Amino acid sequence: MTHSIASALIQGSQNRSGNDPIFSLNAEAASRSAAGESILNATMGVLMDDAGKLAVMSSVSEALQRVPLERAAAYSPIAGAAGFLSATISDLFDDGPLAAQSISAATPGGTGAIHHAVVNFLEPGQSALTSSYYWGPYGVITGHSGRGVDTFRMFGEDGRLDLDAMAIGIDRHIDQQGRALLLLNFPCHNPTGYSLDESEWVGVAEVIRMAGERAPVATVLDCAYLRFQDPESDHWLHAIETMLESGTVLVAWTASKTFAQYGARIGALIAMHRDADERVSLTNALSYSCRATWSNCNHLGQLAIAELLTDLDLKGRADSERDGLIEMLRGRVAVFNEGAAAAGLDLPRYEGGFFVAVFTPDGEKTAEAMRAEGVYVVPMEGAVRVALCATPEAQVPRIVEALRIGVAAAAS
Repeated sequence: MTHSIASALIQGSQNRSGNDPIFSLNAEAASRSAAGESILNATMGVLMDDAGKLAVMSSVSEALQRVPLERAAAYSPIAGAAGFLSATISDLFDDGPLAAQSISAATPGGTGAIHHAVVNFLEPGQSALTSSYYWGPYGVITGHSGRGVDTFRMFGEDGRLDLDAMAIGIDRHIDQQGRALLLLNFPCHNPTGYSLDESEWVGVAEVIRMAGERAPVATVLDCAYLRFQDPESDHWLHAIETMLESGTVLVAWTASKTFAQYGARIGALIAMHRDADERVSLTNALSYSCRATWSNCNHLGQLAIAELLTDLDLKGRADSERDGLIEMLRGRVAVFNEGAAAAGLDLPRYEGGFFVAVFTPDGEKTAEAMRAEGVYVVPMEGAVRVALCATPEAQVPRIVEALRIGVAAAAS
């Protein structure tokens, strides 16, 4: 006779999904493709070349090979290798005044950086604030750590960032929690592809500065796609200077997109504050969290990325290779924007980046109709996310046509 054995899992862990929805869609698309169907998979946030192969950079391979095995095999310092930490700060700020106000801690990709921000700037039971369209794992990271995520309306009636809604959301969090942690994924927002212009950055910074005069406010700039924006656009740097007048600014830095090294899981959380004593506290807090979670990060990856950021010859080659990938992606963006306009699709301002969102009455119905056409995208509430990063330029018209069919099906 058999009898059931009660689960030893805690209640909150018993009914969790074992896979991320995007990875599940990716697996389904791959299965259909392997079975011989003509499938266009625009779900995953990885950069593929126009032959459909993962885009890689030879300079990165060389940097990895340069690291002596005995160094790579050794433990990294808990907070990260010193050369890597200083290189991440310099990558963002060169040797300017913001660099002097920054500390850094190594993390397993940008995801680890978000985790550290959440557990160090929110008490259990409190929530982070982000835009109504946001990267889904924000909810997983906050939920798993006993926190939550709350949103403000991302776009106003004019199609621009709704600064009033953001300000109201921050004030609400201050009133309810006595603090606020704001997550902003700009430039090249995931999932919408939206980037802030100069006036929007000025507005964001001023809202945050004013809120910081009322209560502790920390702002995370999730800069995963920073190197895929216009290199001449430095408005975000001026915004940080304003934010620091009354609060803490954090930058989630990652090598995943910058160096096309998604699997290496190399990232950093750069924390900025004007007060030197507070920077010591930030360093200690982030280092403590490193030890309490992953202990230390991929040492080989840190050493290789430090080489790529500091060796002038290697850095020049990496920058050149990345420029080629950016041009490839911009070609897709141009074709998409032209086709989307002709098809009458509704989308945010899209100037570059891995993703674009297309608005629809029903994201699930649109994605379902597109799957019937052999095209996979990620459904959201009121939109679908399209990974142009993974779509060869020649296949962009197919994406647009499937979107037209999917949006029409959702509207009928």
